[in-house]
Amino acid sequence: MPSLSAIARRHADLDDADVEWLQRILADWQIIADLSFADLVMWLPDREGTGYWAGGQMRPTTGPTAYVDDIVGTFLPLGRRRLVDAAYTQGRIARDGDPEWRDEVPVRVEAIPVTRGERVIAVIARNTNLLGIRTPSRLEINYLETAGDLTKMIASGHFPAAGQRSDHADSPRVGDGFLRVDAGGRVVYASPNALSVYRKLGLTGDLTGHLLTDLTRDLLPPRKRPDEETLSAVLGARAHRDTEIGSGGGDGVALIVRAIPLRPEGEHIGGLILLRDVTDLRRRDRELITKDATIREIHHRVKNNLQTVAALLRLQARRIDSEEATAALNEAVRRVGSIAIVHETLSQAVEETVDFDEIADRLARLVTDVGLARVRVRRDGRFGMLVSEQATPLAMVITELLQNAVEHGYISDGSAEDPAAQGPADVEVGEGEIVITVVRRGHHLDITIDDDGSGLPDGFELDSSPSLGLSIVKTLVESELGGHLTLGASPSGGTRADVSIPLD
Repeated sequence: MPSLSAIARRHADLDDADVEWLQRILADWQIIADLSFADLVMWLPDREGTGYWAGGQMRPTTGPTAYVDDIVGTFLPLGRRRLVDAAYTQGRIARDGDPEWRDEVPVRVEAIPVTRGERVIAVIARNTNLLGIRTPSRLEINYLETAGDLTKMIASGHFPAAGQRSDHADSPRVGDGFLRVDAGGRVVYASPNALSVYRKLGLTGDLTGHLLTDLTRDLLPPRKRPDEETLSAVLGARAHRDTEIGSGGGDGVALIVRAIPLRPEGEHIGGLILLRDVTDLRRRDRELITKDATIREIHHRVKNNLQTVAALLRLQARRIDSEEATAALNEAVRRVGSIAIVHETLSQAVEETVDFDEIADRLARLVTDVGLARVRVRRDGRFGMLVSEQATPLAMVITELLQNAVEHGYISDGSAEDPAAQGPADVEVGEGEIVITVVRRGHHLDITIDDDGSGLPDGFELDSSPSLGLSIVKTLVESELGGHLTLGASPSGGTRADVSIPLD
């Protein structure tokens, strides 16, 4: 479905300020549709003057729809809807006593000019399904009266307001709680849901007749109220904005209160106030914050414990005379260290995802810092954010592959050719570069590790290799990550490892 800005850019003669004005109306017109019990359609005049384009559509949640199908992006020729034509050319609200019939449904149509400055830039058609119409209740009368005031404000250019838009994703709707106050901020009508909300705050009587600001101030302690200026502006309906009250923590009631001042003729006559009880939402928010903090603390403690294990293994390695046992313990230290890096990163993260680029770079330094070879590691491409369930095994995979590349590609033991050769003096150390290439395609991650070392030995087979490190890598890639691993010759003459894994 095309957006309002796309339709305006393609078909209408509106500037950026006009489109922004219309988008601000769209941001609030669910309220108008619900108060009107009617579908709203925004018609943009075609730049050629031959008709109108439907730039937006909103159905009510309080009544039956008058449009079964979506009509955004459709064209309305000039002369097809005389009320729309009248509203646009005459700049006044146009209505007719006789309904239109659509699919055997009677629909009352009202056309409202959208005025900005001295110009009419669009027309909003209000379409009410008349099936099942009955004598309206007091609630419905107040809804319709308020909707009428808002439409007059649109026609006179006083709506949308230039004030603050809602900062809350869970901003209240008409059905959550509806209040109408007069110019002095005194409640003239409160819906049953609004009354229930205030009963939770401790109100024992009725809302009608009370100064809402004073009443709320009496019901709530200062720590659970916004500043006095905000409280008076919102609860007195003097500013188009919202605020949260009763949100000082603990088990108390939390409300979002939103105000829309009413100026149908330009003079402030009162306002519409919507309430929403968000107590359960805020309680769940606090639980999530506590849970997140607990999880981060667990990751921090796991990291500390792993570092302790690595330190103990390192001490043990220094007390062993066997070079083979020492090498095995040092490999274990590196494996434990790679897991600790992931948990350290998770302990600082807000969510259970990590920026794996930082982890990969740290792993590269971990491997090359303890190796004898003078090897540089370079990364091309980005891993991006990975979930913790994938980050830990992938960290071990990269550690093992880099370690194998350093040990077998750049360090050779002279004893392999001379049985009499022994000790570090017989170790030949090379230098070179290892390149980690990362390509992320949608829900798939391809990693290539190329070195320019001595390459694989003749007749090498991954499945029959006795290397513990490669066995760990193969198991992690295929079983833990659900991916695929291949080893082969690099174009530079060294070794290439290809890892391909699906992403969660």
